[in-house]
Amino acid sequence: MTTQARKALGTDDPAAQVLRRFRVVFNAVKTHFRQVEKKAGIGGAQLWALALVRERPGIGVSDLARAMDIHQSTASNLVRSLADMGLVSVEKTGADRRAVQLRVLPAGSKVLRRAPGPFTGVLPEALSSLDRATLKRLDRDLGKLILLLGSGDEGAHTLLQQSMER
Repeated sequence: MTTQARKALGTDDPAAQVLRRFRVVFNAVKTHFRQVEKKAGIGGAQLWALALVRERPGIGVSDLARAMDIHQSTASNLVRSLADMGLVSVEKTGADRRAVQLRVLPAGSKVLRRAPGPFTGVLPEALSSLDRATLKRLDRDLGKLILLLGSGDEGAHTLLQQSMER
């Protein structure tokens, strides 16, 4: 393909190339979440939370929120939805009756057996396989983009909350 043809298609434009790459990433994530919902019957964030509860029986909502890097209220909503579906048990223990311990119920184990992995989602899985230097560079560069967008960390939590509510 000639330089002129590439320019006409926009393939020489670095911004257009990066935008295409973002679309590939978003489509991969969206496809994975659709597969999760189709096979498991629950959303990706719910599946991740359920898997963490199975890995750490007795985990509390605060620790679940930390493990998922989400706000505690988002974790509480996830737990409430999982409990309402009969996938986890929520037991109040100790003197502080607000503290709960979570455990996966048999129905939750069944959901996990039929769900496609990775339970954390394809993006966190892919990111965890990148080397430290690449992650630092990506973090720095995405930080610049986020600054230009006028968004902050709240945006990440909002997106997770929205995907959980679907």
